[in-house]
Amino acid sequence: MANLNAALSQLREQKKRTQGEVDRLDQAIRVLESLGKGMGRSGMSLMRARPRISAAGRRRIALAQKARWAKVRALREKKAA
Repeated sequence: MANLNAALSQLREQKKRTQGEVDRLDQAIRVLESLGKGMGRSGMSLMRARPRISAAGRRRIALAQKARWAKVRALREKKAA
């Protein structure tokens, strides 16, 4: 019977500690959620929304990068010859 009482006592202490930990986690969650209020669809105030780029803009960037690499290859071939 003493073992049963000791086990119950130990379980109650563990429950009390665990409940305290759950309460702290709930508080941390509430703080993080309050930071994200009013920040658009994402709800994250710590992250800014990146501006969207159009398909035409991406195409211009891609063509410019290809032109730069073509220039680098041309210079490399010129030096090698």
